[in-house]
Formats: sequence, C-alpha cells, structure tokens
Amino acid sequence: MQPPEHESPTLVQTSSNISNDSSLSEKGEATRPQQQQRSNNSYALTVDEVIEQHIGPLGLAQILHALLVSIAWIFDAQTTLVSIFSDAQPAARLVATGAIVEGLSLCGLSTGEWEWVGGKTDTIVAEWNLICQHKFLVALPSTLFFIGSLFGSGVYGYLADSWFGRKKTLFLSCILTFVTAFAISFSPNVWVYAFLRFANGFFRSGIGSCCIVLATEIVGKKWRGQVGQYGFFFFTLGFLSLPLMAYLEKKSWRNLYRIISFLPLGYALFLLPFAYESPRWLLVKGRNKEAMVVLKKLARLNGKQLPADLSLVDPIPTRDDQTSQQEKFWKTKWAVQRVVMVMMAGFGCGFVYYGIQLNAENLNFNLYLTVAVNALMEFPAVFIGSFLLGVMNRRPLFSNSSYLAGISCFLCAVLSLHRVTRAISIAKWLQLAVEAVGFMASSTAYDVLYVYCVELFPTNVRNFAVSLLRQAFMLGASAAPLLVAMGRENAMMSFLVFGVASVLSGVVSLWLKETRDAPLYETLTQQGKAEETGNGTERS
Repeated sequence: MQPPEHESPTLVQTSSNISNDSSLSEKGEATRPQQQQRSNNSYALTVDEVIEQHIGPLGLAQILHALLVSIAWIFDAQTTLVSIFSDAQPAARLVATGAIVEGLSLCGLSTGEWEWVGGKTDTIVAEWNLICQHKFLVALPSTLFFIGSLFGSGVYGYLADSWFGRKKTLFLSCILTFVTAFAISFSPNVWVYAFLRFANGFFRSGIGSCCIVLATEIVGKKWRGQVGQYGFFFFTLGFLSLPLMAYLEKKSWRNLYRIISFLPLGYALFLLPFAYESPRWLLVKGRNKEAMVVLKKLARLNGKQLPADLSLVDPIPTRDDQTSQQEKFWKTKWAVQRVVMVMMAGFGCGFVYYGIQLNAENLNFNLYLTVAVNALMEFPAVFIGSFLLGVMNRRPLFSNSSYLAGISCFLCAVLSLHRVTRAISIAKWLQLAVEAVGFMASSTAYDVLYVYCVELFPTNVRNFAVSLLRQAFMLGASAAPLLVAMGRENAMMSFLVFGVASVLSGVVSLWLKETRDAPLYETLTQQGKAEETGNGTERS
C-alpha cells in the first residue's frame, strides 16, 4: 500500500488518521512515537513520511543531489586503483639484442645487460628496481593503502555520525585526499611512497561512505537501492578514466598522481558547497529547524511546498545524559551481531573485488586493455544491480552475485593451466571473458552490500556501520596485493583463493535480515523495538 499522495491534508483529521492507520503498522512505520499534535492546528511527521507524502519519493531534487554527492566516487576510484599502473612491472629487454626478458630472468643478469623498455620513470618498479629479492616490496604500498583505509573508515564514520556530519566529513576527506596524493608524486624512495599511500588511503576513506549515505537518506524506500547505485556509476567513470590517463602519462607515474590529486580539490571547493546536509542526521542531533529547512528546499525544487504547520517527530524525546553513539552501538546485541555478519561478508567481497582488478597483470593480455575491459564491465554491473535492486530482495541478490564471481574465478584458475592454454588456442580470450564476467558479478555484490548495509542500521549509527563495512572491504583489499604478487609465480592459485573467498562471503550473508521496502529507522532503540514486534520487513 502506497502512502497518501495528497498535498495538503486536513490538519487535525490527518493527524488522527495517520496515527490510527493500520497499514502503517504493516509497513513498519507505526514504531515511531505516536504523532505528536503540538496544537489544534499542527501535526508532526517522521522524515520518511514527509518524503513519501509531501516531497515525493524520488524527484528532480533527489536526483540532482544524489548525482552531486556521487561525483566524489570518481576520486575514490582513481586513488584506489592508480597503483595498477604506477606499481606495475614494465617490460625489460636485453641491451645487446633488444629481446624482451621475463621478470624472473632478470635476476640472473648483471645491471648493464638489460634495461627497462619505457625508461626508469614510468613505474615505481622501474625507478627503484623492485625486482628479484625486492619484488614483494611492490605489494607493500598497496597493502598499506588499504590498511590506511581500514583505520580511516572508523575515524570518518565517527565524525560523520557525531558532531561533524556527513557533508563536512566528505569535504575534509576530499581536501586531505588532494594533499596526500599530491605529496606522493614527490616520494624519494619506496618507503616514503608506501607511507604516503597509507596516509592517502586513510584520508580518502571518508568519501565512499559519506556519499552513499548522503544520497540515500533523502529518497523514498522504493528508490534507495537505485539511488545508491549512482555512486558506483561514478566510481566506474573514475576507474575507466585511469587507463586513458595512465596511457597519456605512461612515461611518468609521478605526473599521473599529480593529475588525479587536483580533481578532489576542485570538487570540494566548487561543487560540494551546493550539496545538502542529511536532514535525518540533523534531526537526530536535535537541529530540527535546519532539518526542516533542507526538506523545504527539496520540496521546492520538486515543485511542491510543505504545509506551514508541519513539524518533525523527534526520534530522541529525551536528550539528557546521552552516551556516545558508539557506546550505544556496542551495547546493542542485535546491532553487534548484524555488523559482524556484514563485515565478514564485506571482507570476502572486498578481497575479491579489488583482487580481481589488481590481478589483471597476471592475465596474458595487454594491461591497458584488460583494465579497460574490467572498467567497462562495471557499467552493466551498475545497471543490472540497479534494476535487480528494484525487483529482488537484497540478501539473495548479494549471495548469488558472490557465487557467480566465485565460479568465474575457479574457471579462470583452470584456464591458467599451461596444458589447457596449449590445448585450447583461444584459452587466453576465454580467460579474459570469464574474468570479466567474474569481475562484473563481484562488482554487483560489492555495490549491493553497500546499499544493504545502509538499510540494516538506523540513522544515528548508519554512517558508522557503513564505515565498518568499508573497513572490512579494505581489510580484504589489503590482503589482495600479496596474493597478486604470489600470482606472478602461480596465477592458478591466486584465482582459486579468490573463488573460495567469494563463495564464503555469499554464504555468510544468509544470516542477515532482509531489508527490501523496510523503513529507515532513526535510532537503535526504535529499530530494535520494531524488529522485536515484527514490524520490520522480512522476506525470504
């Protein structure tokens, strides 16, 4: 049953009808405090009800705002995946004959017998000779980048849910991403480079979680999944831009970092000021007037107007002696159990999603072509995920996507065997196709889990929960470069490990609650009571 569509309800009668309508109980909305009449001619609604009844579940205002905040995903993709090119092992050749030499063969040659084909400035491997006994140092910067992201996600999650807010946290993350990415371009050695990659990972980690929360907290429940996919579309654009920029700057990895560093700075200064702070967060923080101002702006842009006597239901009637949100979170049993399951699924998902991308160099293909194919596969992943989120439940969509990614990795492992490549002339093309399908499935699972997490937790800890998921993604991602480095010696083993991890993450998700069409709650107490009484949406 859809919410009423009328614009201007009769004041006293509407308040009474809202309170007594049994359909709200069926949809999980009766768990909020009973409608609070402030006088004979005023009434109060929750943010969900204001959006559904007066602003519209999805209009021009929400679309423009979601697009505006989602642009920042471009920089998230670029800073995360730039190492595919900056840390790649370039081709080498013999000085005497000009013959191309494989990586392992270089260890038996003296320095004067060979040279890098592209010179010493195209990647960090060439500049600092990270081969032979130093080859595992190549994985160190990427691993530290993801570890930095792991720690940074927790810090930004706290800032965004507490006193700083979503918008200011996103601004801070973009500015510090610019500073650290630009500093990386002046690294004198691999150790400074690795440290600055750690700092870059730490400071950029607030982008993704703030973007998806800002985009989804102002739309109706029917459209949360689809709007949540906007960010991943821009992430794909950022990913797809890398092969082009890397090709144009293939002679200097330092210039590549300088180019990508200025983009988040420009966004933070010239575009982000036009975005709105989340009205849900403002309301939870007791800033009711500011929340109403944002909702009025959204309504106006949608060609509508909020009733002058409308107020918002305060989700926290008593604000005295409040403990911190994180203390409340860790003392809430159902929330802790749920976030553990989410993080376990996120670890495997992040490990595979980033691992397949970084493992592109272990395929028998041109690196630029392989990365471009993977980036292009993100587009169908976004559109398919957006469509399926509108018609499928979250839990089976995530688990089935994870299973498909795992199966694809197993097939890639088989196609990596030398006897298979010798027996099948098109084995390398098959491997590229299967890898692309696996990456698309992994990308879909990654995107869906983000949206799923947004819906699993209430407003006062939502950004914190999404940040914990992001920590799990980054923890999995931090292990991926080590496996990719091992894959240079044994590609089959790396694909097998990725396959197992993907299947296990899908299995873990079976213990999560279904959230499709469920309301977004504002507090842990509110959501806990709703789920105890069976008002939350649960579908098998």
